[in-house]
Amino acid sequence: MKTSKIPISIIIFGRAGSGKGTQAELLAKKFRLEHFSSGEALRQRQKVGDFTAKKLKEVMNKGKFVPESTVCKIWMDKLEEFKKKRNFEGWIYDGGPRFMLEAKLLDIALRWYEWHKNKKFILIHISKKVALDRLTKRRQCKKCKKLIPWIGKFKNLKKCDKCGGELMYRLDDKPSAIRKRLEEFEDHIIPVINYYKNQGRVIKINGEQSIENVFKDILKALK
Repeated sequence: MKTSKIPISIIIFGRAGSGKGTQAELLAKKFRLEHFSSGEALRQRQKVGDFTAKKLKEVMNKGKFVPESTVCKIWMDKLEEFKKKRNFEGWIYDGGPRFMLEAKLLDIALRWYEWHKNKKFILIHISKKVALDRLTKRRQCKKCKKLIPWIGKFKNLKKCDKCGGELMYRLDDKPSAIRKRLEEFEDHIIPVINYYKNQGRVIKINGEQSIENVFKDILKALK
């Protein structure tokens, strides 16, 4: 990936279970970028204990999408934090934008923070069948909260490979909630992807490969 004086913004799309978070972490480490996951940020927001926290838990456990206003507030606060950092190289956003309004607000926000001239949009594509299979079987570490994908060598793990913690199934990975999230992807996120495609800005990657090969393909595309 070519270096630039303007911090880079990499937005990663994909069905739930496509490995967006894993690839975002790999990219963040390689290029020294900040990683923002809307899903993780929303789960952390549930811990505050106020009305919004309780509402988030209720909505997310049913597999429904959180309103644009709540999500945008969270990532706008995060962008302001990034703007204050010294030697800021850029950031990766996985898990959004999920609605047309969010996509347009993100465009406005990136222009506001003067990062709009260096953007990359990546779609990690997997089928609905693969997504359902991965999501119903993936696990999460109780201790460090690392998400363990149901792919390759990770299928054989008995304990967390990061901290040795006990593995569990996530509450919002119930079959009913998963199906709802996949339906929401078709109804709302695909139009957002098409919005960026029409601008010629989406890089499509085959997500049904190994984690290593998906990462290699992303690196090739970014070059």
